[in-house]
Amino acid sequence: MTSARRPESALPEYLSGALPEPWSGGRIAMDRESAERSLVSLVLTVVELLRQLMERQAIRRVDQGDLADDQVEQIGDTLMALDQRMHELCDHFGLTFDDLNLDLGPLGPLLPRD
Repeated sequence: MTSARRPESALPEYLSGALPEPWSGGRIAMDRESAERSLVSLVLTVVELLRQLMERQAIRRVDQGDLADDQVEQIGDTLMALDQRMHELCDHFGLTFDDLNLDLGPLGPLLPRD
């Protein structure tokens, strides 16, 4: 069974333009280093997003008074260790936090700027 390609005229206007060179042949022109860096960047972006969400949740719980003093101390230590480790991983892979902040177009950046 062969798959028929849609004629360009059937595509929505915003998709009907010429595709960039790496996409024109149906394959992405990418070297191993570039692929590894992109994958690391994506993984670290997800980890940083989760870290920031956990930090916000912890701040909410501290503000509500739901936690004992030792729990607040433990959460603070854990979040500082996670932040330090993220900096170490970014340094190791030659990335900055700006590299992790995906641009979502009209929605703005993925990660809020502190």
